[in-house]
Amino acid sequence: MPTTKATQNQYLYLTTTGRTTGLPREIEIWFVKRNDLFYILAERFHDAHWVRNIEAQPVVDCRIGDLSFRATARILDEHRDESLWKEIQQLALEKHGWGDGLPVQIIPDQS
Repeated sequence: MPTTKATQNQYLYLTTTGRTTGLPREIEIWFVKRNDLFYILAERFHDAHWVRNIEAQPVVDCRIGDLSFRATARILDEHRDESLWKEIQQLALEKHGWGDGLPVQIIPDQS
């Protein structure tokens, strides 16, 4: 399980599986942590290719500093997850000065 040291880093490296190619696709993205879960925000919402990749295959690989882990990504629903959505946007605003975007929850595997 990722440690608190991971939250000292600014970037999470997210590797998704390309929905048409099946190839690994890595992005560097800001993140916030809440409890034992990580959250990233898609500026282009569902138009972001990495979000579309997650919709097709939610199993992802993540790296924060020296820490690497497999996870499941879940795109938050604006209505069903309304309070969490707002909380994550606020946490991102406080940490990075920007909090707009579609929140995606990163749930590290327990293995």
